[in-house]
Amino acid sequence: GTFTIRLLQTTTFQNISFVEMEGLGLLEDIELGSLDKHTRSIHFYQPWVRPALPHNDWDTFENMLKIYFQQFSHLINKGAMESGVPYPFVFQCMAGCELYPNRTSRAFACASYNGQDFLSFDTDNGTWTISQDTDLSRYVQVALQNYTTFSELIEIILNDTCVDDMEMLVQSGREALERQELPVATVFTRMPSPHQLLLVCHVTGFYPRPISVAWLRDGHEVPPGPALNTSPILPNADLTYQLHSVLAVA
Repeated sequence: GTFTIRLLQTTTFQNISFVEMEGLGLLEDIELGSLDKHTRSIHFYQPWVRPALPHNDWDTFENMLKIYFQQFSHLINKGAMESGVPYPFVFQCMAGCELYPNRTSRAFACASYNGQDFLSFDTDNGTWTISQDTDLSRYVQVALQNYTTFSELIEIILNDTCVDDMEMLVQSGREALERQELPVATVFTRMPSPHQLLLVCHVTGFYPRPISVAWLRDGHEVPPGPALNTSPILPNADLTYQLHSVLAVA
């Protein structure tokens, strides 16, 4: 199948001298590990993650991340000062790659500033595209286009390291990726008022995430409408999922 690895980064710039950075790695919806915000070292969450790659590869990856974070903080701080951006502010970045069954791949990277799209990286031609036209976004875009060492580092992480490492992680974590947990459904009634009767179906404990829940009335599926309300699929603490569907019958 198709697999996606995502590296999530949240950086809070409290002021020019205090920058707090958090990182999380995901293979599909499985948390692989996080970054220690003090030492910048990796904490592994799954027992099969560290053995998936040679020890030297992890050392190289950690060093690349440390260089990246140092240069990222310096670039954004300098841009904020030159653009007159007030502190504090938050940058969120997502980068990773998709691996398709035919062994082709697609890399992606994007960043947001205070929750708004900021810029994205075109991994095919190595250029940055701004999403919002501000002094800071233009400064960062120009700096990244000119600062080839930083852009090259990102290209290496996305186009080479990401795909090569993901293939080994998929092999090592195949059992976790392919596990199946059947849903458990419970149906009960609720009466929010004397004149209103609701049927509630709570479905939980299933994995993987995709699921379909339907109500039948006289053998026919109840179509979407005001009487039917189904929640989003939400995660449980044990890496399974849950949802509930409510049907008004009176």
